[in-house]
Amino acid sequence: MGETPAMEPPDIRYARSGDLAIAYQVIGEGSLDLVFCPFNVNLFYVWEIPQFAGLLRRLATFSRLILFDHRGTGLSDHPRDLPTLEARMDDIRTVMDAVESEQSALLGVLEGGHLTTLFAATYPERTSALILFNPRARGLEASDYPWGLSVSEWRARLKEIREEWGSRELSNRFAASMYPSLADDEEFLRHMLAYTRLWASPGAAHAYFRMAMETDVREVLPAVRVPTLILYRKPFREQSLDVARRILDAKAIMVPGIDAAIAPGDEPTLEIERFLVHSELEVELERVLATILFTDIVGATERAAELGDSQWRVLLEQHHALIRHQLARFRGKELDTAGDGFFASFDGPARAIRCACAIIEMVKELGLELRAGLHTGECELVDGKVAGIAVHTGARVASQAQAGEVFVSSTVKDLVAGSGIEFEDRGEHRLKCISEAWHLYRVVP
Repeated sequence: MGETPAMEPPDIRYARSGDLAIAYQVIGEGSLDLVFCPFNVNLFYVWEIPQFAGLLRRLATFSRLILFDHRGTGLSDHPRDLPTLEARMDDIRTVMDAVESEQSALLGVLEGGHLTTLFAATYPERTSALILFNPRARGLEASDYPWGLSVSEWRARLKEIREEWGSRELSNRFAASMYPSLADDEEFLRHMLAYTRLWASPGAAHAYFRMAMETDVREVLPAVRVPTLILYRKPFREQSLDVARRILDAKAIMVPGIDAAIAPGDEPTLEIERFLVHSELEVELERVLATILFTDIVGATERAAELGDSQWRVLLEQHHALIRHQLARFRGKELDTAGDGFFASFDGPARAIRCACAIIEMVKELGLELRAGLHTGECELVDGKVAGIAVHTGARVASQAQAGEVFVSSTVKDLVAGSGIEFEDRGEHRLKCISEAWHLYRVVP
């Protein structure tokens, strides 16, 4: 590829995501929008590194490139609570709204693929395409997933981040593992030292790497229904092809090189341009990823008999009003109310858990006890409402809970890494009318 024409680094602007300011930039005037989500970035310093600046400028030759600093890092505000994937999804939507992008392609690199995959599955109407580079579906290795790091390897990595973050020695080790082709380039190593220091504080870096360790998006991948391109280099072939096999009609291409990150090299950007500019891209909007919540009153029949029809009806009205208030607070969507039970959906599992816990506590003021269940999965959209096996699974998860308990499926647990929510393992369960067994967890109040 020829020399890319020089461009001035774009201005840094801010968009409001809740109470936080999210730093973003826009560069290029292409006919399509492209949101770039590497694992780490600093919008100010990234333009000082020739390999990184060259990559961004090449992407901007055929797109309107949208960049942002994740909350808690770089130039964006640093919240008190640890950032979750769904909170960072909110940041993507906020930045897209700020730049008036109704629909964008998403480019996720390494663990940045967790975020972009979840966004594409949750908001297919706002995602024109998904590109993943050297993706890994899960941070930890498992008996059915050999490409993650072991628990001991992760502990060692987190320990050195906590104790050595910002040191030249740790920066050089990270650069050698991520950019082996540049491991002897002294200028690049000097840039990387400054870049890592400016990306995150030791505490923020520890939080982000721990979230990468705990996240598992394998159950999300089949819910991706947008055109998907997976690019990988030879050392990351098996983990990348595993991701490709889990996404319907995903296209996988190996590109030259041995580096984990997308820069340096021209071939990835050429393939991205071919895919976005010269392909027919169609998005299926009949399916979406959603978190399903079911609640019901424990001992409702006995309580209704005790109170009588008139008083029971008044109590149910108070119960309904309380739950609807909490659904509005946590952006839940009421889908059905059958007697004493509620069925709702959410665009983020952590919000759904917090809503369920708030409902459980608040109804105690009415002298009622509830149980709740949550599951995240691919749902069919029928007349604006969700349906399908994920809904049935959510109902069956709720049926396993006792009074005052919130039960979640393993999928929900795997998607809320970094939320601070704690769980108690309740083992594997055979759910009625569900073919596969599910590992369930109780939310610790």
